[in-house]
Amino acid sequence: MSSYTPAQSVTSQGQYAVALPRFLAYALALGVSTGVFVLALAGIAFAVQIVTGKQVSWDRQDIAVAVTFVAWQFLYFGYSWAMNGKSAGMAVLGVRVVRADGLAIDPWRGWLRSLVFPLSFLLFGLGFLGILVQRERRALHDLIAGTAVVYSWDARGARLRFLAREAELAASPLAGDAGTAAER
Repeated sequence: MSSYTPAQSVTSQGQYAVALPRFLAYALALGVSTGVFVLALAGIAFAVQIVTGKQVSWDRQDIAVAVTFVAWQFLYFGYSWAMNGKSAGMAVLGVRVVRADGLAIDPWRGWLRSLVFPLSFLLFGLGFLGILVQRERRALHDLIAGTAVVYSWDARGARLRFLAREAELAASPLAGDAGTAAER
């Protein structure tokens, strides 16, 4: 018989995140950051048109746009990881970047992780193999930056907070008055 408890079925907080939520978090964050980039380009084009009267169009093949896009991605992910250990996609999917020892990430590790992240792609995707085969599920960029990705959302804690809020609302004097007024 195992020592599995019911509480373990509702929380994975602190456990190493597996490949699917990490990939979905990255895809979502990439979509958000790309959307912000496209909106910024549209805003700049609009401002240039208002000020100069000339129409500006951005071409994907333009090297300046491509370099700016790569720099933007570095800034977006680096800032997100450095400031709070998660991008928008990670926040939605309940994962976060921590130091390899499980403590909160240092800002310089967030920036380093962002800088070396492309290495995992550039090696024909082999840099991500660690997520599938290692116990700590660390990709190449995690190994270099000394980071790991863990689940940060605690379903059990969220459920307990919800139940406490419900109990508090049920016990409040206003809830009792509302019930008696509805009965009249």
